[in-house]
Formats: sequence, C-alpha cells, structure tokens
Amino acid sequence: MAAAKHRGLTKTKSATAGPFKRAIIIVMVLIAATFGTGQLHLLDLLYATLAGPPDLGPVAYERLTRRATSNDALACPPGECGSANVDIRPPTYAETANELRQRVRRYFADKGADLVGSDDATLHDRFVARTYFFRFPDTVDVAYFPLDAGHATLAIYSRSQLGSADFGTNLRRVRALIEALGPGSASAMIDFRRVERS
Repeated sequence: MAAAKHRGLTKTKSATAGPFKRAIIIVMVLIAATFGTGQLHLLDLLYATLAGPPDLGPVAYERLTRRATSNDALACPPGECGSANVDIRPPTYAETANELRQRVRRYFADKGADLVGSDDATLHDRFVARTYFFRFPDTVDVAYFPLDAGHATLAIYSRSQLGSADFGTNLRRVRALIEALGPGSASAMIDFRRVERS
C-alpha cells in the first residue's frame, strides 16, 4: 500500500515536472534562436509574453518598501526614502535638478534604456534597462531633489522584473550611474564612501 502511494506520488511529480521541463527547453531554444539569427528584440517579446509588460510602474520614495529578494538596489539621500534600507548615499551635485535630470536621461539613452515614464511636477523619470546578454528587463526609477538654486541630488531605485536574484546587476547599475555623473560636493562624497565601505 505504501509502495503504491509512493509510486502514485512519483507519477504525479513526474507529470508536473514534465511540462515545466518542456517549457524551460522551449525557452532556451527560443533564446538560442534569437542569438543565432540576431533577432534580439524577440527576447523582449518572449519576456513580455511570459511575465507581462517590462515596466513595473512608478514608486513613491517616501513609502518605499524594499523587496525581500535580492534583486533590487537603492541609492537615496537622507530623509527621502522613509525607512527603506539604502545601499548607497548619492552625492550633492553643483547643478540644478533639471540639469541633473538631463544628464541622467542622456546616460540612459546612451546605454540603450527606454524612458517609459516621467513626471515634470515631481521631477521623476522611469526607465526600462536591459541586461547585456539575455536582455532581462529592469525598471529604474530616478527622482531629482533640488536643494537650492544651484544644487541637487537624486534617488535611484533599480529592480528586476524576472527572477529572485540579480547577481548584483541592479547595484552595479546604480553605482555606474553615480560614477558617470562624477563627484559631487566634498561632504556628500565623504558620506558616499562611508556607505560604500559598510
């Protein structure tokens, strides 16, 4: 009787695993085909079919809740992201918020990311960036904070649509943007280095 139950359980597991394995094989074949033919945009269509639109929508930084999984990254100045755990404290830049915004937009355009949302009233942009090889889609929210007439800072929240781990992709993206923007004021950079060491 116990053996019969065990055989039944094994059969049920095999029946469930079969379609899943076939789906994985089909996905891998499709990925290989897109690379073989140079039709990388087909990966974008595949991911949208499997997981929905790549844009995960806007975030409210003051109420931001980080994910329990390790597939997001956050840079945020003090006092702007509620109680969320911050990975990096960004510097203060000697330029207006709009000037900073234009530089961030140019950076992401150069990286091939799509600007999918913007709000001029709240100085908030949203991009869909894709990983280099498999083109996995990540949503990157950027908010700009004017500090005075000639200084501004920003918050960056990058998060993956697919999977529960990103192997550090989102954190590298946030760091790369901050490094590309260049150093800010001395006091902000001291804080930035302290957060990086911790």
